[in-house]
Amino acid sequence: MKKIYLGVNVDHVATIRNRRMERYPDPVRFAILAEEYGVDSITVHLREDQRHITENDVHRLSQVLQTRMNLEMSISKKIVNFARIVKPNSCCLVPERREEITTEGGLNVYHQKDEVREVVEKLKSSGIVVSLFIEPKRDQIDASIEAGADAVEFHTGFYSNSRNLHESQEELRKIISSATYARSKGLIVNAGHGLTYQNVFDIAKIYEIHELNIGYSIVSRSLFVGLKNAIKEMKRILHEARKRNVNNRSGC
Repeated sequence: MKKIYLGVNVDHVATIRNRRMERYPDPVRFAILAEEYGVDSITVHLREDQRHITENDVHRLSQVLQTRMNLEMSISKKIVNFARIVKPNSCCLVPERREEITTEGGLNVYHQKDEVREVVEKLKSSGIVVSLFIEPKRDQIDASIEAGADAVEFHTGFYSNSRNLHESQEELRKIISSATYARSKGLIVNAGHGLTYQNVFDIAKIYEIHELNIGYSIVSRSLFVGLKNAIKEMKRILHEARKRNVNNRSGC
């Protein structure tokens, strides 16, 4: 059975810390525990205004993580230069608006292909695997290939925020079709944004998806059941979804 990997975003821990300008809760300590409890990677989004994760957090994480650090970032020159110094295992390029509460959609690679390609080349020259956070659309996948990306991460926000079954199934079909297409073109396929314990199963069933990045729901769940159990519950759902996929493929 092909494993599906779980990455945990720890930005939300930093948000709580910064709300009171305290030193705790420490997102680095949270990340270390998450690794201990079985996650496969740690994601952090370093915004230009450092509203949650700070440059110091990223430096500290780079020194202590035992798995992989995935740095979400804009294509701003300052952030790109910082990433080339820290050298995380991977960078995921995302759109960024100062006013947004959370990332609102995928990066429009199609309309800024040359600019994105320049950033991708710089990061890859530093030995960093580069992913592009995009909508599950064929033109964005093709543009990502032309920009030289190693991977794409599909924005699952519209699926997660669907108002009814018809909408969610329509969004799911787009993700399935796009995952199949992207993988056929040699891209690593990841997904994330807004995924919860209630809606992740059908996404995790998609055979072509390599890793899911989930943050808010795991951090929130850990307040009630503890981090170890929150991660254990999510990994169990992913395992069952992937097992169901294998059974369906074998005609069971």
